[in-house]
Amino acid sequence: MKKILVTGGDGRFAGELKKSKKNFQFLFLNKKQLDISNLNSIINSIKKYKPKTILHLAGLSRPMDIHEKNISKSITLNIVGTANLVAACSKYKVKIIYFSTSYIYPGKKGNYNENDSLLPWNNYGWSKLGGECSVQMYKNSLILRACMTQKPFVHKEAYSNVKSNFIYHEDLVEIFLKVINKKGIYNIGGKSQSIYNFAKKTNSNIKKKYSKGEFPLNQNMNLKKIYKL
Repeated sequence: MKKILVTGGDGRFAGELKKSKKNFQFLFLNKKQLDISNLNSIINSIKKYKPKTILHLAGLSRPMDIHEKNISKSITLNIVGTANLVAACSKYKVKIIYFSTSYIYPGKKGNYNENDSLLPWNNYGWSKLGGECSVQMYKNSLILRACMTQKPFVHKEAYSNVKSNFIYHEDLVEIFLKVINKKGIYNIGGKSQSIYNFAKKTNSNIKKKYSKGEFPLNQNMNLKKIYKL
């Protein structure tokens, strides 16, 4: 049974992963147990637990505007923290799995595949791409450009003119566990559709809203590569 150390072990996706009964030994560590902004903390955890893989879920996501208001925190957690993990994994020959985001694509033409050009459209996307750059330097890695959210949909409104590949954490876990042993880069998410159509399936009271430029309209990714698996 492979031992997989999980950063951000008290987060939302980690919570769904804990419910899984698959043949993996996950070790869920929170920030107090493993601080990704501290290289020594990472190294000490690797030496203590001797994982074959690190699943990197720690970092800063919501609220989205925090990446505009507190750039330093965004950089420290999403860029420097990820680079610290890659440096440690490289030194001790540990595989790293990194959850990137669909927000690193420009969001203009849609149907983005893994080889398309990258151009984040907000600071969150830039922070995740910054982290991904360090992971791409280390070939013993798996990068998942994900479009996921928690269930039920947390907002009262959803964009009806913005297409994406949103998928709920609990559904993404099933896909993730089937590709966990792979390496390389994969888009991962759900059906391409408007955010409103996605949200209304679990919240009939959701209200429509329209992006007037604050969100690019075609964020959806091409998922052919991962579904071939």
